[in-house]
Amino acid sequence: MSIKKQYLKSRPECKVTFKLGKFEDAESVNIVGSFNNWNLSETSMDKLKNGSFTQTCYLETGKEIQFRYLVNNHTWITEEEADDFVDTGMGDNQVNAVLKL
Repeated sequence: MSIKKQYLKSRPECKVTFKLGKFEDAESVNIVGSFNNWNLSETSMDKLKNGSFTQTCYLETGKEIQFRYLVNNHTWITEEEADDFVDTGMGDNQVNAVLKL
């Protein structure tokens, strides 16, 4: 897993590239978070030939967003390289990743 942030000089946006390595039996991965109103299917990641997943999003700077990865529409994964983490309040030590833009 990894996150690459590139701040744009021409606009108040950050180009964020999300990468999720090969995940056993993963056919689909979506990024679900505050930036897309927690929509389960709006931000799908592209599956690469090597089995990993990637997606680039342009997000407004000056904000913090929470997100998680949803694999095969049923398994939640938290990005380990996030800037911070916050408890979801859903029990079982589930946490959302936080990006500070």
